[in-house]
Amino acid sequence: MAAEETMERTDLSDLVRTRMEENGQSFRSLAAACIDPKHPDRGPAWTRGTIENLTKGRVIKAPTGGQLRALADGLKLPPTVVKRAAAAQFFDMTEHWNYDHDTRVLIARIEELDKQGIEELDELAQIVFRRRSRQSPGQD
Repeated sequence: MAAEETMERTDLSDLVRTRMEENGQSFRSLAAACIDPKHPDRGPAWTRGTIENLTKGRVIKAPTGGQLRALADGLKLPPTVVKRAAAAQFFDMTEHWNYDHDTRVLIARIEELDKQGIEELDELAQIVFRRRSRQSPGQD
């Protein structure tokens, strides 16, 4: 039998497992609570088995936006927290805040950048935000 395939990063897996313990949730109870607040009529967005596989770091398909909203709701966490963990685990994205903490950039392959490279990305982000702030509303 082949060895079980596991995820390289486990940011979301770790978050879910830790939060389940804090909330006293089982796989089944979390799955039942994972309902997308934008589409509650669709019912649970996760199965017990998928949540179990996720918490054990096994390979699963990357969750959709609706599944992430549902997971955040089921875990009673802000959606942004769950989305950040998913971006890290499934897309190897790393979040970087600039020195003033007013700009956040998600960076793939950050390990290939040195300090100067990250500072250059900060400058590019600031240029984009300055340009957008000069646009009048409705010109997006």
